[in-house]
Amino acid sequence: MNKIIDFSKYSSIKIGSKLRVEIIDKIDSYDDYCIIGKANNILISKNPKSKIAILGKKFSYIKEQDETIIIGGATASGRIFSFAKKNNLSGFEYLSKLPGSLGGLVKMNAGMGDYEIFNNLKSIKTKNGNIEKKDINFGYRVTNIKDIIYEVTFYKKYKFNHNLLDIFSQARNRQPSEPSAGSLFKNPKGDFAGRLIEAVGLKGKIIGGASLSNKHANFLININSATFDDAIELSLLARKRVLEEFGILLEYEIDIIK
Repeated sequence: MNKIIDFSKYSSIKIGSKLRVEIIDKIDSYDDYCIIGKANNILISKNPKSKIAILGKKFSYIKEQDETIIIGGATASGRIFSFAKKNNLSGFEYLSKLPGSLGGLVKMNAGMGDYEIFNNLKSIKTKNGNIEKKDINFGYRVTNIKDIIYEVTFYKKYKFNHNLLDIFSQARNRQPSEPSAGSLFKNPKGDFAGRLIEAVGLKGKIIGGASLSNKHANFLININSATFDDAIELSLLARKRVLEEFGILLEYEIDIIK
């Protein structure tokens, strides 16, 4: 089954065109597809070479067991947060300010600061069956997961931390409100991508309808019907300037689908 999605409305950065997207409703091999979830950290071109797919509603669920929670890969972060808050579970507080679907969040080890999705993760399910956390290579905003994540199992940890909500809200308030795909680059070890971009004079830089935010330089935002080419040109400029000035090649945190 497939449907047409307008990515200028669907993606968080509001860049893209109307594309035919495959809806996945069974566990199978989709190796030639690019899975985009809710497109919150994705920049997609008007004519991508890859075939695009998303997990269907069949994979949106939350199930409780004695010591674990089993969650479908298509489940929205907001739904997981609400479930955790209602059931006094800890470890998901940051999802109040982190949009997306679970599969994508796990694949990039998403989080806010030291609070990340892998902290209480037990295992994931792909086409190859269950894979334990110890068998997955993961780090700051990165994993070695290549296959579709259909389901994730977490250990139950109790006592929802309401104090963390204020911390995450304050962190989110320091980020721009305009359409974006989240942080453009990963922070290099011992430094911050935003600081480096600001240091080379590109904070607030505009190309076409895209800008490096005046509020946080590591956020590429859509200020006026930005195109894919606008966004790519601006990101490449930032990488070039930082490399020339500091000898650091910034690594993309967003996924770029050409």
